[in-house]
Amino acid sequence: MRLLPPRQGLPAARNAVGVKICGITEPQSLQAACEARADWIGLVFFDRSPRYVTPAKAASLIAQRADTGPQVVGLFVKARDEVIADTLAACPLDILQIYDTPERARAIRQKFGRPVWLSCPVSTRKDLPACTDLDGLVIEPRAPSSAANPGGNGLRLDWSVLKDWDAPLPWMLAGGLTPDNIGQAITDSGAAFVDVSSGVETAPGKKSTTLIRNFIKNAQATHRSPCAPLKN
Repeated sequence: MRLLPPRQGLPAARNAVGVKICGITEPQSLQAACEARADWIGLVFFDRSPRYVTPAKAASLIAQRADTGPQVVGLFVKARDEVIADTLAACPLDILQIYDTPERARAIRQKFGRPVWLSCPVSTRKDLPACTDLDGLVIEPRAPSSAANPGGNGLRLDWSVLKDWDAPLPWMLAGGLTPDNIGQAITDSGAAFVDVSSGVETAPGKKSTTLIRNFIKNAQATHRSPCAPLKN
């Protein structure tokens, strides 16, 4: 994506996989992600999600993060400009993750001057995106038509779809990842960056600090070749 360069305090080049913990709603989850050295945390600004936080609550959570802590990603689903503007006015976000069309994502990037990652639903290799003018891609399984949310449903992509993909931008793997399968997911897909939400929960929207720590430990223990950083 431009997935961001590594946060301050880490070497500029490393082989360890970058990790995003998405759907943070509670201080203890944020603390666990920070202590385990997650690279990004995700805050969901989509009111149908069990992980939804208001801009005010998001600001309160972010205020507890150390300056050298993870970068903050705000997730928006087909959001109007006013919603994004009001959210940014209330809380600082480093990156915007957008569930919408590539054209809309480009417009948001231009208007708000933030790096934009586009969430891309994928079923088969032919669904892999070709856009080159954003800052990163979040590759995840396509949600069923009955799903209330476009992501965070615990569904798993066929990781082999991504093997040896000549991607147009840095990309992040999401969907169905857990502490137990993350090593295999990285090996099978070649992912340099991974994103977890429901896989570190005990119930929808309820993160486990133990699962967060184990996920990050297992992901970062899976080494791979150095890669281009995601933008922040």
